[in-house]
Amino acid sequence: MKALRLTDDRKRAVDILGTPRRIVSLLPSETDNLRALGCLDRCVGRTDYCLAVAPEVASIPSVGGTKSIDVEAIVALAPDLILANQEENSRKGIEALCQRGFTVFISFPCTVAAAIAHLARLARMLRVEGEPAVRELIAQGYGLVKSVQTAPNLVRAFVPIWANPLMTADAGTYLSSALAAAGAINVFHDRARLYPLAADLGRAAALPAESVVEHDTRYPRISMEEVISRDPELMLFPDEPHAFTEADLAPFRAMDVAAARGGHMHFIEGKDLLWPGARTIDGIERLRTIVRSVRGVRN
Repeated sequence: MKALRLTDDRKRAVDILGTPRRIVSLLPSETDNLRALGCLDRCVGRTDYCLAVAPEVASIPSVGGTKSIDVEAIVALAPDLILANQEENSRKGIEALCQRGFTVFISFPCTVAAAIAHLARLARMLRVEGEPAVRELIAQGYGLVKSVQTAPNLVRAFVPIWANPLMTADAGTYLSSALAAAGAINVFHDRARLYPLAADLGRAAALPAESVVEHDTRYPRISMEEVISRDPELMLFPDEPHAFTEADLAPFRAMDVAAARGGHMHFIEGKDLLWPGARTIDGIERLRTIVRSVRGVRN
């Protein structure tokens, strides 16, 4: 079988030799993509967090956490393909695997369109793109991309990703793109993370942009006052990476903002906003249902 050369999201040319049969997945969304593509039986290694995908994942050996992978455990599994992610996995571990000659494919989809394109790319990589069920899945994904709302009548939404310190995401994240696909605009889309921490909290001057180019500025730490000033119409509280509880919501319910006044505050599965790929297809539709309920009241 002819080798398949694909470009990963680090702009690296990766040659897939034959059909991968021993796959190590280093993040839950990729493990879920393997499940959706009918290839979970090829997964010989996964992370601790992949247990959230499906019960059958428990029988697959763990290779540690997403940011604390056990390189030697992966080597012992002799994988012919390792699925990694630029944001979720530690650079040191990935570089160690590359240096040992393993085929490592690094993804980093930051938009809904990129998530579906990656799912299609993964199907090609696994040589299942011609399977009827896979073709239907990919077609649904591209149909979703075409249906993304472009009109300005978007619901103003706030999604925290951590409670203490309070954190959210800006426009450069998959989370923000998923909101847009559901018909909402991230109220903090234009709020980059500032360095040092005191600057992010408005207590000091920020370092110039040229001095923080190596830092990820997409996840700002914000204040409750900033949330109030943005006046979101909808607040979504995911169960990951922080599992928000009723206790966490109490100060938000007391805010004088449209979401609190209208009761548009919802617990959601974080997977719908944070797992690009197969989860995108159903997850966006669930988010659209919530957004439509807000728009119906507003209209």
